Amino acid sequence: MFNLILFGPPGAGKGTQAIKIAERYGWIHVSTGDILRSEVSQRTLLGLKIKAVMEAGILVSDKLLIEIMESVFRKNNTAGGFVLDGFPRTLNQAKELDRMLVKLGTKVSLVLSLDVNEEELVKRLLKRSQDQGRKDDTEEVIKNRLVQYHKHTKPLIEYYEKKNLLKNVRGVGSIDDIFAALCKSIPE
Repeated sequence: MFNLILFGPPGAGKGTQAIKIAERYGWIHVSTGDILRSEVSQRTLLGLKIKAVMEAGILVSDKLLIEIMESVFRKNNTAGGFVLDGFPRTLNQAKELDRMLVKLGTKVSLVLSLDVNEEELVKRLLKRSQDQGRKDDTEEVIKNRLVQYHKHTKPLIEYYEKKNLLKNVRGVGSIDDIFAALCKSIPE
């Protein structure tokens, strides 16, 4: 089983690229953001709990996300691989993910980090907000999410570098050019 983490700040294009990678390699695309938004839109008990947290741009608890991830892996235990999009976001989540994967008899295979400058990120997120009507992409929330990213998520770069799992990929250009660069980084 090949387990790929697609890493980068909000607006880097993780979701778009993760879907393309999953389709190309026949892997399962796992977006914690999509899972959480689905729960909110379905107004489940879980969705009601996380709605306020998401709209404020605050990260959902590690415990909850690990439970969601373990459930996804167990339900798809015959998959050839997974593309994790938006997870892990904190050092604790990365360590918990490692423990969970060991328990399931697998591990993280590769981490690809999309590098995009902050000005481009804000521009992309504001456009996405207009195009998709996403209430979690206001300028105030975007700035808070970038602060949260720098504070909590960026330390993961060092964590995965030490494990020799991290490859940086330039995340600026056309969707197809970025996809081609990502695919070159994935061993055949």
